[in-house]
Amino acid sequence: MSDRPLVIAVDGPAASGKGTIAKALARHFGLNHLDTGALYRAVALQTLRRGGSVDDPHAALAAAQVLAPETLTDPALRTAETGAGASKVAAFPAVREQLLTFQRNFAQTAPGAVLDGRDIGTVICPEAPAKLFVTASLEQRALRRHRELVAMGAEIELSRVHDDLVERDRRDSNRNTAPLLKADDADLLDTTELSIEAAVVTAIDLISRKLDAGAGP
Repeated sequence: MSDRPLVIAVDGPAASGKGTIAKALARHFGLNHLDTGALYRAVALQTLRRGGSVDDPHAALAAAQVLAPETLTDPALRTAETGAGASKVAAFPAVREQLLTFQRNFAQTAPGAVLDGRDIGTVICPEAPAKLFVTASLEQRALRRHRELVAMGAEIELSRVHDDLVERDRRDSNRNTAPLLKADDADLLDTTELSIEAAVVTAIDLISRKLDAGAGP
């Protein structure tokens, strides 16, 4: 086995369950965890708090350049407004480039890491020995995100959450820089009909099989 840090890439659309699965994988394999989406949410939040627009690439880049680590734990990262803004700032090449080095350095810090996002297996860590692409039906993802937002105290209609996800999927999949794509060597995990526990067990099994296969005789 290689003594290089172990990197596991977990990609997928919003509310597919990839974040929950990535955290569970990190615990199981004793690795660090990075929700890369939080980086873009933090940039969006910082942009708005600085009085800028998430549609302005210059304002978003300025926010990314002064991003404070403590912003990554701000509860405001989980609001619908911040999520929508994250999808917009993530489409700016300069913002992605600003955050690229941070993500790769994190992945290579011993003992390794599980990174979840939308371009981990294709752009950030294409050499990762184990990759998952986590997905679920649009209807199920809308229900999950709606429950999450309501639990946070938000008053929002399910139909709006559904429409927001449709628009976010469109932006994420069609942007010119690092679009949301399944890596050719990623295992597909559809969580539509799975409980959280079942999804985690399945993910651990898929990753374990991939790592065992890569270990050789």
